[in-house]
Amino acid sequence: MVRPTLSTDSSAPSSISADVLVVGVRPGADGAPATIAQPATTPFSALDDLDLAAIGAMGAKDQLVRIPAVGVDAASIALIGLGTGTDAAAYRSAAGSAVRQLPHAASIALALPTDTDVLVEAALEGAALGAYAFTRHKGAGTTGPTRGDQRVTVLAPSAATDAAVRPAIVADAASLVRDLVNTAAGDLGPADVADVARAQAEGLPLTVEVLDEQALEEQGFGGILGVGRGSARPPRLVVVRYTPESATKHLALVGKGITFDSGGLSLKPAASMLGMKTDMTGAATVLAATVAAARLGLDVRVTAWLALAENMPSGTATRPGDVLTLKNGKTVEVTNTDAEGRLVLGDGMAAASLEQPDAIVDVATLTGAQVVALGDRTTGLMGSDDLVAKVRAVAEGVSEPIWPMPLPEELDARLASDVADMVNATVGNPAGGMLLAGKFLERFVGEGIPWAHLDIAGPSEHKGGGYGWLGKGATGVMVRTLIALAEDLQSE
Repeated sequence: MVRPTLSTDSSAPSSISADVLVVGVRPGADGAPATIAQPATTPFSALDDLDLAAIGAMGAKDQLVRIPAVGVDAASIALIGLGTGTDAAAYRSAAGSAVRQLPHAASIALALPTDTDVLVEAALEGAALGAYAFTRHKGAGTTGPTRGDQRVTVLAPSAATDAAVRPAIVADAASLVRDLVNTAAGDLGPADVADVARAQAEGLPLTVEVLDEQALEEQGFGGILGVGRGSARPPRLVVVRYTPESATKHLALVGKGITFDSGGLSLKPAASMLGMKTDMTGAATVLAATVAAARLGLDVRVTAWLALAENMPSGTATRPGDVLTLKNGKTVEVTNTDAEGRLVLGDGMAAASLEQPDAIVDVATLTGAQVVALGDRTTGLMGSDDLVAKVRAVAEGVSEPIWPMPLPEELDARLASDVADMVNATVGNPAGGMLLAGKFLERFVGEGIPWAHLDIAGPSEHKGGGYGWLGKGATGVMVRTLIALAEDLQSE
């Protein structure tokens, strides 16, 4: 991963030295002209007479206009639209958008009206997120920004000396997810993800346990084994533990880790198979959140369960009609091998339940129905009422769109099987597909354990033009929410 060097500076904008000085622009109300939005503590008067309308700077979110430097020791000035927001989300987005759109600037100074510690941290976080670049698969001689040597400074006279620490750790967590998800599936099988987990744990108070196919067989993980049976690259269950001695709360995170999803023998159409390297986003997310908890030194126990398999068609693959026995002893008739994520999650959630954590949160690119219902940016949320409310609150606090969905009892009847305890899908009846998957997962949560399910099928990848700090590709969605949830639990 690459991340710029983050810092704060108490200098006035007129005395800062940088390749680009970024200044905010606020749209005018009721048709009035846009205005420069200056930090109250370090006003910058050189742009007071600038005709913003003449250069097309309207203050709209994500609009960036470059002009020659005026009254400042910088190569140029960038005017970034702030939109109408004045909260942390607005400044995280504006800072991230500016940095994302300035990939060739070696040094960037952000002179935004971030006059509180909360706003400074949001700007730093946005800047680090916006600087993300994925270059692993670029060929020799490829030219373009690498971001590795970029320096980003937020002008903030009163900021704490360690203001950049948490934003850097959070951005690193998101970048880890984005790096793993953007990597070609041929370069990242289940064992490779396990190797990444071991590497990430080095030097941190983390332990990593890797269950190979023999251990999975011995310990009864029939779901993970069943999904991975058709691949030449065997499945793995990776357990990453962060266990501070004084912690009184335990958060279990379970991630779907399908490193490539062909659909198995229920083969996907060609167009639907494109992008299926992203089907391990849930596992990447819970790994990154646990690493971040350790780096932040949170006083809460966090255990990540990465349920990893490659879903491929072959002579050894699970067939429709086969019956699998999952970790908690429940049997599943596989009616659709392309509804595989819930099978590996069921194993992971049943195993996590045996430790009686205070909460289980699973994360998965689980259903196309989530995209139909909520679109590409809003995560579907289901589970226990109290935990759902808590997760929704922390997600909204870090500006990750999320929406609670029901778990209707009448869907239980659709999971009935003639030969096993349940089916994994109702072929030919797509109604309520996201909710049906939630009802399936509910059966693998230990009695009395609060549980939340995050379906990130749409929000896990951004396919359109850039906005805020996001460009195309993996988004790292929900990793910031999980970090915030862990922070919230430690304070209880």
